[in-house]
Amino acid sequence: MLADVVEYLVCPVCGADLAMADRGLLCPAGHTFDIARQGYANLLPGNARPGTADTPDMVRARDAFLSAGHFAAPAERLARSVARTLDGKTFVVDAGAGTGHYLSCVLDRATEAVGLALDISKHAARRAARAHPRAGAVVADLWRPLPLRDGAARTVLNVFAPRNAAEFHRVLHEDGLLFTVTPSAEHLGPLVEPLGLISVDERKNERTDAALAGYFKLDSRQNIEAEAVLTHEEVATLVAMGPSAHHVPAQQLWERLERLPNPLPVPLSFVLSVFRRLE
Repeated sequence: MLADVVEYLVCPVCGADLAMADRGLLCPAGHTFDIARQGYANLLPGNARPGTADTPDMVRARDAFLSAGHFAAPAERLARSVARTLDGKTFVVDAGAGTGHYLSCVLDRATEAVGLALDISKHAARRAARAHPRAGAVVADLWRPLPLRDGAARTVLNVFAPRNAAEFHRVLHEDGLLFTVTPSAEHLGPLVEPLGLISVDERKNERTDAALAGYFKLDSRQNIEAEAVLTHEEVATLVAMGPSAHHVPAQQLWERLERLPNPLPVPLSFVLSVFRRLE
């Protein structure tokens, strides 16, 4: 709930601390932000634009696919890795949280931690607000100053989402860690060409490291390999939840799927990286 994490939030307009007030958040300067009935708050500044926020269809597809456990391997590995680094009451931020699935998995293992899901999509925030009883959700743009106090977070999660190195560095405690999960070049391999999906750059790890350079140093990195046997319907849901949904029209996707076995084995390949904050 937002009440559990409000002590870490700041006003996106003036940077002052926020506090609960009736059904909203209030700063000393009088800026107010409503809390939606679903439990999330919109902390986008008034001049912000929604940009490439996930659509309701993408959020529904992601919720269905993740809830079915198809990405259990990265979720469980991430949760175990984060929980080993936490002790006592701590604050975990999931930057680009989507439905809050990965944050929820972390909080299940880190039983004294509280968490905040940040996402630019209000449709994602609606689901993230209900993802875990110790999690709150806020609509925020990762490319803008995050509505968080300096050094507030012990951990920042970043799973298949944009990385704002400067802001992650600012909001992390001096001993804080950044955990990223990215797909590897082998992810969904045999589906990419037949279905016309967006491929993963073979140098993605290098690009991730370069984007974080100057703010973070790589602490550890591990590959996570798994396989899922998916029906055509499940493959269509997988495509619908990610960036390829913008590039492959549904009718074309089904025409291409009909040429493939049903069900079919699909390789899942991820990279879990841990970065330590630089001074």
